[in-house]
Amino acid sequence: MIKDLLAQNEGKTLEFKENCRSIQGIVRTAVAFANTAGGTIVIGVRDGTKEIVGVQDPLAEEERLANIFADTIIPKLIPDTQVVSWRERQLLVIRVPHLVGPYAVRSEGPEKGVYIRLGSTNRQAGPEIVAAIRRLAANVFFDEQPCTEVNSEDIDFRAASELFSRVNRPFTPASRRSLGLLADHAGREFPSRGAVLLFGKTRRSVFPDAVIRCARFQGQTPARFLDQKEIDEYLPYAVDSAVAFIERHTLQAAEIGRVRRKDIHEYPPLAVREAVINALVHADYSIGGMQIRIAVFDDRIEITNPGMLPFGITLEAALSGVSRLRNRVIGRVFRELGLIEQWGSGIGRMIAACSDAGIAPPRFEEIGNSFRVTLYSQRTGPSFEKKPLWQAELMEHLREHGEIGTAQAARLWNVSDRTARSRLQQLVKRGLLSEIGTGPKDPKRCICQGKEYFRTREPHERSFHDRGPKTHRRLPADPGHKRRGIAGEIRPQGAAIKRDCLLARR
Repeated sequence: MIKDLLAQNEGKTLEFKENCRSIQGIVRTAVAFANTAGGTIVIGVRDGTKEIVGVQDPLAEEERLANIFADTIIPKLIPDTQVVSWRERQLLVIRVPHLVGPYAVRSEGPEKGVYIRLGSTNRQAGPEIVAAIRRLAANVFFDEQPCTEVNSEDIDFRAASELFSRVNRPFTPASRRSLGLLADHAGREFPSRGAVLLFGKTRRSVFPDAVIRCARFQGQTPARFLDQKEIDEYLPYAVDSAVAFIERHTLQAAEIGRVRRKDIHEYPPLAVREAVINALVHADYSIGGMQIRIAVFDDRIEITNPGMLPFGITLEAALSGVSRLRNRVIGRVFRELGLIEQWGSGIGRMIAACSDAGIAPPRFEEIGNSFRVTLYSQRTGPSFEKKPLWQAELMEHLREHGEIGTAQAARLWNVSDRTARSRLQQLVKRGLLSEIGTGPKDPKRCICQGKEYFRTREPHERSFHDRGPKTHRRLPADPGHKRRGIAGEIRPQGAAIKRDCLLARR
């Protein structure tokens, strides 16, 4: 047990203490663990170095801590405390469960004395967090509560009805209530907060931060904007708009066979869509001053929503499939519309989609009072080599125009034709770009995103030579002149190759 704990770093559910001198710190940590997701305090281990210093007279300290917890924490909290021997030294291991609170330090009061765990630190909970903990205790969801600032006329039930009709779902007055779009208050019927977030005509007046801020940055840092957009739409429509923004600023290729065209995306579309939906469904809309943010970089996409994981849920538990819905009304509507299949399956579907695409798994992390999903590019992954500025400019040009010639590249970079040609050929050799043209001296030669192939045409047969592993495939006769070209992806056996295969099309 101790060995496993010492192998970890301090975090959301673990803290090391050298001794019991800082009683106030230990009490606050116990309160934060109880309010957030539970945790373990190990006393007798030096923080940072993890040097085992032990505890003098551990039985006496155990009794003293039990009395302090009982006297200084409201409501009464009784953690499980054990004396554990490790390498001839005695340690105190305090296990604090997650309990329905809020728990608070008595001397600081029931409001200011509430603490939560953010990363490896204890943070004083603000009024919004305290209210969220109380809603959890009462089994009340934020988006189920009535929104008395509006009335039924402020909800676009017509738009909602159209969406439900597309999936052959009924949308009657009875279903509105069963979905939680309507709620009672003081003998009157009001739209719920979830209804306002989903279909409110004046939702910005009630939830001014319930928008999606999208940005495309140059390079790998948020230093320079290439494009930005604010999506302020009904939440079901916002999904498609956010996905469209991402697709517009990420690379796409096309593999064209005999029968159909196959699109090849830089990021798995399923993972992108699931990440967007996850952010919308699980965002904490009660937090003011924070928005859902989508940041597209050269090597990754970051999708961040306000609100850490729901109370009682650790990141390890979430990755294993454990889920607790934060917005029950939004979740119900999204499920009825077919936007989500099953509560708690989004993270697993993202991981599976990236695995199927053969790319690095997504990264999930709590950052302060927010949750972030990072998807890594098929071409880069987490170990992406930083691009020079000229390469970033080229990628942006290809996203916009799909192709580039030597003269265009020279003008883009303000360099000589020789330098431009050298740079382009450098990227072709690395497999980052592909070359298209009738021959080395073709004035219409251009460079596009993808992998290289060499093709010859003869009167009675056509051969395909992949410049990777040595292969030779016979394809149907295609009369024409000799032509040298490069296409975007290796085609399956017998696939027809279109005359001009250009990648990076939007």
